[in-house]
Amino acid sequence: MSAIEPARLQWLLDREELRALSAAYMRGLDRADGALVRSVFTDGATTHYGSFTGGPGEMAGMAMKALSAYSDTQHFLGQINLQIDGDEATGEVYFQAYHKHATEGFDRFISGRYIDRYRRVNGSWLMSHRTEVVDWTRTEPISDDYLHLRPHTVRGTRDTTDLSYRPHEA
Repeated sequence: MSAIEPARLQWLLDREELRALSAAYMRGLDRADGALVRSVFTDGATTHYGSFTGGPGEMAGMAMKALSAYSDTQHFLGQINLQIDGDEATGEVYFQAYHKHATEGFDRFISGRYIDRYRRVNGSWLMSHRTEVVDWTRTEPISDDYLHLRPHTVRGTRDTTDLSYRPHEA
């Protein structure tokens, strides 16, 4: 068995760390953990989400406020295409998001991509820019008899009391 060349191994490690940033970001959105959302960005990062543009702290605050209208959310990652060049990288990150409105009786589905720029800071990758590109949306009346018919289902929560923060209790 041949040894993996160091440059190839570094590329694999970088790729995994970059992918983990998007996973942490999605977890922060679904658990309403603004600090986690903020943590994936460099201090001087920029963001562009439709009519919103701003820095990472402002973006995390905007996201927490916008998502507070929903009782349930779930964000999925799809393919992640990365181009790594030393301590800089770019990415195209596919996503699908589900949102159940807390009071208005509808489910909203959003699918799109994030176009990202990344920078390695003190040995760790962070996002230096993120633009959300929406490819399609759908809004439908809520239809969720499953949970009403199965009251013993272990439910997720939209905060840090979610079981994922306490996996030893699962």
